[in-house]
Amino acid sequence: MSVKAMMAAILKDQMTMRGVHSLAPSDYAEIVELLIELLQELELGLAAREITEKHEPK
Repeated sequence: MSVKAMMAAILKDQMTMRGVHSLAPSDYAEIVELLIELLQELELGLAAREITEKHEPK
């Protein structure tokens, strides 16, 4: 099982525990894919900020 598939399964379990039963398996996969993309963008933004801060004169 891939990491994305495991994350989708965890998300499905958590949503079910909270009463959400209307999403299809593909919905969970899409949500996980979006979360991964957003985390990658955040990671890149934080890395860019760190590099910028290191190169700013003090």
